[in-house]
Amino acid sequence: MQAVVLAAGEGTRLRPLTEDKPKALVEVDGKPLVEDVFDNLLEIGVTELVVVVGYQKEQIIERYGDAYEGVPITYAHQREQLGLAHAILQAEPHVDDDFVLMLGDNVFRGNLGDVIKRQHEERADAAFLVEEVPYEEASRYGVLDTNEYGEIVEVVEKPDEPPSNLVMTGFYTFTPAIFHACHLVQPSDRGEYELPDAIDLLIQSGRTIDAIRMDGWRIDVGYPEDREEAERRVQEAEAPIPE
Repeated sequence: MQAVVLAAGEGTRLRPLTEDKPKALVEVDGKPLVEDVFDNLLEIGVTELVVVVGYQKEQIIERYGDAYEGVPITYAHQREQLGLAHAILQAEPHVDDDFVLMLGDNVFRGNLGDVIKRQHEERADAAFLVEEVPYEEASRYGVLDTNEYGEIVEVVEKPDEPPSNLVMTGFYTFTPAIFHACHLVQPSDRGEYELPDAIDLLIQSGRTIDAIRMDGWRIDVGYPEDREEAERRVQEAEAPIPE
């Protein structure tokens, strides 16, 4: 299975950590964020990486070249950061079939493989790893509403009044139908092409999108304090168990 990794961001909220490097190369416990993403993807059996790069892209390309641990890398260039739906479209020429989408600035320790398994079931057109957050935090994310079968029926990007406290985590599987939806998306009030808008178009067209509850944890590294929390969690997870 192919994986698309979105690693084009500048990371302005992470300054000064990003003054001389792209966000994807900010380190957590000595490892760049994007490398942690690669390791997660290889662990679940991904056989090809399509990495969308933009800001200071040369640093990422020079560091990883055309393969990571023997898995080939293709680079797609997002010349302007115009939202996640726009970023995904840069990978379209390089994707042949169902694929994983993973954000390059999240640190995951969880059941990513369960999402892959669900995608391989015939009834699923897409599957997302989701988590519950406190209601007061939900408005920071893409918020989901699900039906009684665990299928996603609505996605709202950063709503003032969230319909639930279930949010997207930055790990998805899709069929190539997502590209057609991304082409149809109109710019949001922020002037960006938003992924939740593309997902809503899939839902409206009758596609089935399953929500897989996360068993584990993830940190969206948006601010320096998030990096510190991710580093603490990683070190805690890797600490030897006392005998």
